[in-house]
Amino acid sequence: MELTAFASWLNTAFGGYDRVILRFMHRLAELLGGVLTPLMKVVTFLGEKGLVLILISLILMLFSRTRKTGVCMFGAIACGAILTNFILKDWVARPRPFESMTVYRQWWEALGAPAEDGFSFPSGHVTAAVAGLTGLCLTRGRKWILPSVLWVLLMAVSRNYLMAHFPSDVLFAVLIGLLAAAVAYAITLLIFHLLEQHADKALCAKVLDFDLPLRLPAFLRRSDEPADEEDRESDEYLERDNDMLYADAERIDIAADFDQIMQQDRAAAASSKRANALSGDADDADEDTANASFFSRPRSSGGYQGKHLK
Repeated sequence: MELTAFASWLNTAFGGYDRVILRFMHRLAELLGGVLTPLMKVVTFLGEKGLVLILISLILMLFSRTRKTGVCMFGAIACGAILTNFILKDWVARPRPFESMTVYRQWWEALGAPAEDGFSFPSGHVTAAVAGLTGLCLTRGRKWILPSVLWVLLMAVSRNYLMAHFPSDVLFAVLIGLLAAAVAYAITLLIFHLLEQHADKALCAKVLDFDLPLRLPAFLRRSDEPADEEDRESDEYLERDNDMLYADAERIDIAADFDQIMQQDRAAAASSKRANALSGDADDADEDTANASFFSRPRSSGGYQGKHLK
């Protein structure tokens, strides 16, 4: 099969890179006795055409709080599919690894991996995973970055492990998925901006506010958004309860301080009373001493001795 100019360039520019990673995957499979093969087949099945992520995006569209996320994910996957499956695959026309070289075909047969149809460049599985999960992270926050990265890595490894794609196919698929997600995110922001500007129109209001009568699971809610009226009431109740507990704690502290002050006052009063008592006893003793000295003083001979002595 005659290669296109771009496919020939890929084989030349990334030949060494592809060979090293595919050889590592083959040796890993040999070392573990093919124990990873069923897992890689399951991962590949879940990523087929991005159908699982498309289903998730459609479900998210049914709720007003996650509608923007669903629209962004769906748009990103659709944009990635257009770039990958409808434009690049047929234009580049790069054969898959097991179709291009005998050694790769032998590794593929040793795995018992399923046959893949279509061209190799770029990986549709990885493009859909990167596009959809990047849209999820852009609209739902950083808490989704780690699980998204782990899933994309697992998908990329599965495609190389099964000899369905060259590593360079996966590398370019990541870039295309990121581009598709960025375009979809910008379009999503524009769509919802226009809807909010015309929220007085019945159709726009319906698109923004429509909800299925179901509650979203907690992990799909943003941390800065209460889920519904019941959650808001519960949050208000907890806040009031916390305020009451805080006020009670303050009253307890004030009462304890008051008791301490009263004890200090009582101790000071008792000390003062004892000091006054000691001072009063000293004064009485001085007075008794003075009286005693007065009556015990000797009388002069010429003084008054009583009328019977006159």
